[in-house]
Amino acid sequence: MSEDANQTKPVQIDIISDVMCPWCIVGFRQLEQALGATGTGAFIRWHPFELNPAMPEEGQKLTEHIAEKYGASPEQSAQNRAQLQGIGADLGIDFQFSPDSRIVNTFSAHQLLDWAQEFGLQHPLKLALFEAHFTQGRDVSKHDVLIDVAASVGLDADAARNVLENASHATDTRARQQFWTDRGISGVPAIVFDGKYLLTGAQGAQTYAEMLEKVKAEQLETADT
Repeated sequence: MSEDANQTKPVQIDIISDVMCPWCIVGFRQLEQALGATGTGAFIRWHPFELNPAMPEEGQKLTEHIAEKYGASPEQSAQNRAQLQGIGADLGIDFQFSPDSRIVNTFSAHQLLDWAQEFGLQHPLKLALFEAHFTQGRDVSKHDVLIDVAASVGLDADAARNVLENASHATDTRARQQFWTDRGISGVPAIVFDGKYLLTGAQGAQTYAEMLEKVKAEQLETADT
């Protein structure tokens, strides 16, 4: 056995998600709890998925959208939002829903996230976009909002504007979306551990902890051979 055989390397975790998806930030916070509980290091990479790729520029009221897409009644919709707020509160997520809450197009946000990866700032940008949308009620389809959020995590505002205005990462972003849809991803969050184990939906800290322990055990077995 080598001197470092009892050490595990950071686990690669790929998260396919959309900024409009509340269960994506819930799932991440549960994963974060699992990482802490198991003492696991991780390299997290976010990947683009659009829940509503045809969403027009002006967006749509959340209540209308939920009714049209899922057939939920106003009472069911309100109950679901209250449930989310309760779950979020336990995870440190401040979901703020109002009658004016809107679903917006996220393709520009995904392009900016693709660009931010080049500077090692994709992860903080993703979390800042979740907060901007779900807590601050900002329209993350608007370039000025996206640029402001990008600058808040240390990205250059002028460079961010250039990325959005010139759509310099649009082709790559579409290709990354297609990569995952070609592999059967049709809903988010979808989390891939170590490039081979997929968990879909917000599965809870315990389930994620069990998966992390499985991956780490396999790493140790490999190191021991």
